[in-house]
Amino acid sequence: MIDELPGYVCPLDGTRADVATARWCCPACGGPWDLDFTPDPAVPLEPAAGPWSLWRYAPVLPLAGEIPVSLGEGHTPLVPLTDRIHAKLDFLMPTLSFKDRGAVMLVELARRLGPERVVADSSGNAGTAFAAYCARAGLRCEVFVPEGTSEKKTERMRAHGAAVRIVPGGREAAARAAREAADAPGVFYASHVFNPYFLHGTKTYVYEVWEQLGGRLPEVLVLPVGNGTLLLGAALAVEELSRRGVRAPALIGVQTEAVAPLAAAFAAGADDAEPVAQRPTLAEGIAIPAPPRARQILAAVRKSGGAIVTVPDDRLRAALADLARRGLSVEPTAAACWAAVSQPSPTNPLHSRTAVLPLCGASGPLGNPGPTAA
Repeated sequence: MIDELPGYVCPLDGTRADVATARWCCPACGGPWDLDFTPDPAVPLEPAAGPWSLWRYAPVLPLAGEIPVSLGEGHTPLVPLTDRIHAKLDFLMPTLSFKDRGAVMLVELARRLGPERVVADSSGNAGTAFAAYCARAGLRCEVFVPEGTSEKKTERMRAHGAAVRIVPGGREAAARAAREAADAPGVFYASHVFNPYFLHGTKTYVYEVWEQLGGRLPEVLVLPVGNGTLLLGAALAVEELSRRGVRAPALIGVQTEAVAPLAAAFAAGADDAEPVAQRPTLAEGIAIPAPPRARQILAAVRKSGGAIVTVPDDRLRAALADLARRGLSVEPTAAACWAAVSQPSPTNPLHSRTAVLPLCGASGPLGNPGPTAA
């Protein structure tokens, strides 16, 4: 079965590697991998005949055969917010965030490869997702988190049996610690940024929107962008569905005004993003100063005819409160998209177009949410 796993390819220099023996990053440039996998558009896609989960899209997923690792993830509701805007409730996932879409793919991949342990780094929701799915798969899991991570988040990880390593410093310090551990023998690094199998899990978000809208997509997909794992997954799905004759939407990435390297690069017409300072913001999950896949994110948005916009914290607060009044208690990463969409302005790239946005992570009490790095 391992022989059937699609291999890795570097998007920058074309380096190829076998998934069973490859290092977690490209050995030539140190960048993240893409996957050498393109679904055949001639293969029928009949999701209604599949299970009530993201595995109903098995013909377009890179893991063939029986899938024993599942918690019923995916197929989340699509509900209207206005007559032209729908929200997809990905906070109704088994671990309360969209990260389950990618986590189930990486953990199933790890199960097939048979490592001694799985290592991940996270500021919250990704770590919880990996801990839960590793528990489901019977795999040892170790999550590196930055100091200051919500105790509720780390408690959930430990409840699933994961070993939690608290790292002094911020999010990047936790990532460095995980990568050092990942170089040890017998370790699988479940990186939601560097491993492309994660992106092929998040792409099911768009396949579900396509199914739920009766075989079409909206004019615009609005997506929170930090590391870009949801947006790049969406771009994969849009490209794959376009080969099946589906009209492609524009991709609108949303960043917090406080930490917006991608928005700055997009506005400047740059191919890559320069690192920016880490500044405090409500939307901690998308406050990524130096996204490793910045080039790919910018290229995908431009190819779609989209844009990358920013929202300030005061609009985030207003959007959180407005969603709560509609019965939807979500975290700021999700509220960032609603803040961008609901801003009344004729120059807004979202003005008067049909759109779908994700409510991608659940919140605790209003004003005390946990981060979901998108």
